[in-house]
Amino acid sequence: MNSTTRRFFNTLRTLRHENPLGLPKSGEPPMMPRRGLPPKRGIPHVKKVVAVASGKGGVGKSTVAVNLAFSIASRKRARVGVLDLDIFGPSVPKLLGLETAGEPHLTPTGALVPLTNHGLPAMSIGFLLPGADAPVTWRGLMVQKAVQQLLFDVDWRGADAHGPGLDLLVIDMPPGTGDVPLSLGQLVNVDGSVIVSTPQDVALADVRKGIVAFHKLSIPTIGLVLNQSYFLCPSCNTPHRLFGSSDAAKGLGVELLGELPLTPGVSTSGDAGLPYALLTSRSGSETDGLAGHQWREAMTGVAERVWGALHPGTGNVTAPR
Repeated sequence: MNSTTRRFFNTLRTLRHENPLGLPKSGEPPMMPRRGLPPKRGIPHVKKVVAVASGKGGVGKSTVAVNLAFSIASRKRARVGVLDLDIFGPSVPKLLGLETAGEPHLTPTGALVPLTNHGLPAMSIGFLLPGADAPVTWRGLMVQKAVQQLLFDVDWRGADAHGPGLDLLVIDMPPGTGDVPLSLGQLVNVDGSVIVSTPQDVALADVRKGIVAFHKLSIPTIGLVLNQSYFLCPSCNTPHRLFGSSDAAKGLGVELLGELPLTPGVSTSGDAGLPYALLTSRSGSETDGLAGHQWREAMTGVAERVWGALHPGTGNVTAPR
């Protein structure tokens, strides 16, 4: 993409609500009518959609989303992509090592072509910003329009537009229950959600709100991932619950999919643009000792449960719609 997109991120210019990403006119995404809502629809060339969300920020949603996508793709040999819908704080470019990958290309029909690393195609508003430090200073209507374009103006078949599409799209959601979750829930057929939290009561209080919001939007909750659930002492292999026990999380009324230990390598690998699930599965090697092994086993269990919930009664990959 060239200056066509870049000029729309200069906040000193007049805001263009109808096309905030500056894409060529190629068919409009569904609009929010004044009365009533448009029927929900699928994302083009995507079979299943799962949202990774939390009512709380800073609990590791993006890290879980990227590693969940990689774990499912590697274990199920499925075509999995990642869509970053955090408009104000996109993290997927950093986590996938795509910060300096350049701008996405456009298909002949004007759709965005995802960028790919580690076998995962991804799209994020971070790819469209003029610099890593450029803020997005938009009001609600601009955010809604940008979300619609990221949902419906991305061609997940790839650059040649003849690929098979995706078996699963993992959507990394922003914190809170505002414009973005509402737009997603009102416009898209979402097959399930994975809720991420840390064990503190202050985090779980907001997570409860997120679960209720998804319920009102008719988005089924597959279960909860408890991140940074415990720290495993490297000298004695004793788990320490630094942020509280998991008992309160079990009272949320959703299935506990897995508990991820607090593991230093998760942070360092994410900063380096490498999914931690990739590092711990290379040639059977381990990082962070027993903690790394338990983190990998927990994420594998989460991936298996999510895939099973999306494909009940079968382990087969089905063709995208």
